[in-house]
Amino acid sequence: MKILGNIVGVVLLLVGALWTLQGANVLAGSVMSGQSQWLYIGIVLLIVGLVALYWTNMRKPMPRR
Repeated sequence: MKILGNIVGVVLLLVGALWTLQGANVLAGSVMSGQSQWLYIGIVLLIVGLVALYWTNMRKPMPRR
């Protein structure tokens, strides 16, 4: 479960970074370039990705019986 959480967190970070850069018009050549809504959506995805990584890696493992 920890591996899946890390994969999801990293994917969210990468997509969020891409959308943030496109929304800020740093990466041009896309329909999303220069559109501020993608900047905000990207920032939200970055935050969600960071929270997912933090939550996945800071949880204490369940004790085995």
